[in-house]
Amino acid sequence: MIVLGIETSCDETAAAVVTDAREIRADVVLSQLDDHTPYGGVVPEIAARAHLEHLDGLIRRAMAEAGVGFGDLDAIAATGGPGLIGGVIVGVMTAKAIAAARGLPFIAVNHLEGHALTARLTNDVAFPYLLLLASGGHCQLLVVEGVGRYRRLGTTIDDAVGEAFDKTAKLLGLGYPGGPLVEQAAARATNPGRFALPRPLVGRPGCDFSFSGLKTAVRRHVEELGAPLSDADRDDLAAAFQSTVAEVMADRCARAIARFKADHPQGGALVVAGGVAANKTLRARLQILADREGLPFVAPPLRLCTDNAAMIAWAGIERFRLGESDPLTFAPRPRWPLDPTAAPVIGRAGVGSGVKA
Repeated sequence: MIVLGIETSCDETAAAVVTDAREIRADVVLSQLDDHTPYGGVVPEIAARAHLEHLDGLIRRAMAEAGVGFGDLDAIAATGGPGLIGGVIVGVMTAKAIAAARGLPFIAVNHLEGHALTARLTNDVAFPYLLLLASGGHCQLLVVEGVGRYRRLGTTIDDAVGEAFDKTAKLLGLGYPGGPLVEQAAARATNPGRFALPRPLVGRPGCDFSFSGLKTAVRRHVEELGAPLSDADRDDLAAAFQSTVAEVMADRCARAIARFKADHPQGGALVVAGGVAANKTLRARLQILADREGLPFVAPPLRLCTDNAAMIAWAGIERFRLGESDPLTFAPRPRWPLDPTAAPVIGRAGVGSGVKA
């Protein structure tokens, strides 16, 4: 089975060709980083126009790299949400047009499910497993019981972790995108234990996250140090923030593991996915936790942590193998929760409801 995947939910335009033998024949991503950096974040209108301008060319390139034509495809999969709706519309309409012209099945993929199932593409992880989904718009702990079957154990009550990285980078004058820049600054730190930061919800019952107070603490340190920050101040504060985030997430994951083991004594794996999963400090901390708890730890290759179309193609394959596809009347969704039965959280509107900030 060969599936073309399309991803346009945020600021990466991507196309990929993947087979049901877990072979990624092509995986093409065009970053819009230069377009959005002057604004310090993603501008939805600019993102949608860039998707519209470049998507057709990326699809042609992916097909050429894979050595396949449209006649070789078994289905077309595209991100149907959640995300910036203008970009999602571009990808969905392109996929629908190809499906209609070639008489191929169309599969609308939940972007979060793409991240959730990436470990099955790269490592053939068996169901069920515990997933930490950490990105710019999301921070959730979910039990992945099967394709389309997700049970949320915890979510953020305010900022997503990737959002906290971006805002911290801005406070430190590092620029955008925040995640990689904070990680680079932290690696240069000469006194990483210099600043004490709060660890929100650590030791508390439950599996929810909170990062707003941590971000505020960083801001207070910046104000106390005064502008401009020295390189040492910036690097040491970045290291303190990053290590604190890793400790908070490990604490929340430990509580989720206890619940997961109680429900699934036969075992499973701890999986991390999403853009923040590329952070090496977080990976190392979660590896220690998984080893301590006797669980396999799976983190996708770095290039498959950030938004990409290979994960969308694979999620399409997973659904198509179950006999699922979508009508061409499918409407793109700005919000699309993985667990629609999960109770709404008290905090920022939309968080935990499938919104992709």
